[in-house]
Amino acid sequence: MSEQNGSDTQCGDRVRVTVTDGVADVRLSRPDKRNALDPAMFAGLVTTGERLRADPAVRVVVLSGEGPDFCAGLDFGSFRAMESGERLSATAQLPPSDGPAQATGQRAAHVWAELPVPVIAAVRGNALGGGLQIALGADIRIVAPDARLSVMEVAWGLIPDMTGTQVLPELVGRDVAKELTLTGRTIDGTEAARIGLATRTDADPLAAALTLAREIAGRNPHAVRAAKRLLDQAGRVDLATGFAAEQTEIGALIGSPNQVEAVTANFAKRAPVFEEVS
Repeated sequence: MSEQNGSDTQCGDRVRVTVTDGVADVRLSRPDKRNALDPAMFAGLVTTGERLRADPAVRVVVLSGEGPDFCAGLDFGSFRAMESGERLSATAQLPPSDGPAQATGQRAAHVWAELPVPVIAAVRGNALGGGLQIALGADIRIVAPDARLSVMEVAWGLIPDMTGTQVLPELVGRDVAKELTLTGRTIDGTEAARIGLATRTDADPLAAALTLAREIAGRNPHAVRAAKRLLDQAGRVDLATGFAAEQTEIGALIGSPNQVEAVTANFAKRAPVFEEVS
């Protein structure tokens, strides 16, 4: 992944990435098909996420779709293949994974949660089925009020199998997750924000996400990464483990070059200049 400002990288023909001042602008790039998921899109998402995870110059990621939609879910070719028992996502060419997500679809969604930096999903138009599950891999979701979101798999006789069954209850509660999953009901962005499926709404979610990303990118990158690690542990480890992790992280930050720069810049009333994460 190039570290040059404004560098544009194409991951296959499905995902486009531009990195500017530490902000990676990642766009699903199949607008003529509503950014629907096919093997090439799955591979592009996984490959892009893994490259960004290894890039120390990246401080924040914004994930969106080109055209009017975020992602309308599986393309029709995948559903047609299922009639004969074929699973096209399994044909994506990817190296083995050493993480908890093993299936291709799971990896395409979970890779964003595995990034050490914050990921902000900017959602407009359709985020349906697998498209919604990809958005669930982000840390923050900013959605258009009229966006259309659905755990749509039941309409096709399926279940959400791209990490959705494990992530959704944590966001909206077990009962709401069951209602959305068992009915396939489509909700708008306003309702999504009300029930916790989205962080907040904005008429221009991409502009809002990029503004937020630039703000976060201006913070101590070591502190941002430490905060994400700690918040991701909350509720998943016991309190003693969580409290100990807090002290480990704060001990590593106090007096470090970037923490000193944050203090110095605050007192000098200037923008800080932070060292990259090594």
